[in-house]
Amino acid sequence: MKELREALSDFLSDRLYQIIISNPRRKEGAFKIKIRPVMVKENICFQETIWKGTQVFHENYGKDEMLKKVLSYMETDFKQLEGQSMDSRLHVLVSKKGKMTVNLQRNKQMNLTEKPDMSHNRIKKYILKEGVAVPFLVDLGVQTPEGKIVRSRYDKFKQINRYLEFVEDILPTLSKRGTVHIIDFGCGKSYLTFALYYYLHELKKMDVQITGLDLKTDVINNCNRLAESYGYSKLHFYQGDISTFEGAEKVDMVVTLHACDTATDYAIKKAVDWDAKVIFTVPCCQHEVNRQLENDLLAPVLKYGLLKERMAALITDGIRANLLEECGYDTQVLEFIDMEHTPKNILIRAVKRDEKKAVQCRDSLLSSMTKELNVETTLQKLLKK
Repeated sequence: MKELREALSDFLSDRLYQIIISNPRRKEGAFKIKIRPVMVKENICFQETIWKGTQVFHENYGKDEMLKKVLSYMETDFKQLEGQSMDSRLHVLVSKKGKMTVNLQRNKQMNLTEKPDMSHNRIKKYILKEGVAVPFLVDLGVQTPEGKIVRSRYDKFKQINRYLEFVEDILPTLSKRGTVHIIDFGCGKSYLTFALYYYLHELKKMDVQITGLDLKTDVINNCNRLAESYGYSKLHFYQGDISTFEGAEKVDMVVTLHACDTATDYAIKKAVDWDAKVIFTVPCCQHEVNRQLENDLLAPVLKYGLLKERMAALITDGIRANLLEECGYDTQVLEFIDMEHTPKNILIRAVKRDEKKAVQCRDSLLSSMTKELNVETTLQKLLKK
């Protein structure tokens, strides 16, 4: 901790852009913390933003107090820290056995003269910026040719940026060597598929190959036409069914956003078989458990169709998250977009653990629960095989 303390002592100043603390050691509690300098009554403080469940908390601290909190976070709660200032970059990793690696690099080749924005209430800065025209956003009707956001599509713009923030968190997991292979099952009109390629290839300069798969031929043809027009040579779309897809041997990341009902289960099973490093899934309509769900104790609630439908959806996603944990993934259930826009706003994000791939999913409390509820999902059946 001495090495980290010394690095942070210089790092926490008015020349700091930001510090991001991520990769929590436990499922409960905060999953991300951001620290930046702010001016409060002409004094430099450090604003801490904590993401915990669906809530975000802000608090300001002096330098000494902020230093103690960061050291405590890295000692007991988190495994990764990334920071950038006008002078240097700081990267901290904590191994599974608790060994800490601190890497501080001076910005020798970078002439960073832009001062950090220390205003207390900043305008939200998106990864894809307002006022900067992005070709696929213009063609998909989210932006005007001048880069302004179409008012009726602002929610879509926020959703795309929220998605890219989730991707940004897992970037250290993806290999920096060789091509990163990604498959997007049920890609639809591919707002997020194009955004993912643009972000990784254009902004992050990564060698990435993305395959989009959907059942609708006309949608696939339009997506391929757009990808070709942008010169996205490693972004391809194919017509096909998730459950029968056999077009890949090695995949680093699997995305399935709003795949209907059990299609999500087939996509997860494919990802597990490929030993994918990252899995993103935003489930859509979920009927399978709704048809099966029976329990005498819950009968007073289950007799109401709407409540049964919502409970079935939550149980389905809970089962999926637990099964991914058993298959060797650190899994989080996150809010994708605000509930006011859609009730289908749950994102399951699973990142492969460092340890060897876990063996076949084992019996657990999960099997006891599903037995009590008279439920067996497609994913449970697939993983048994």
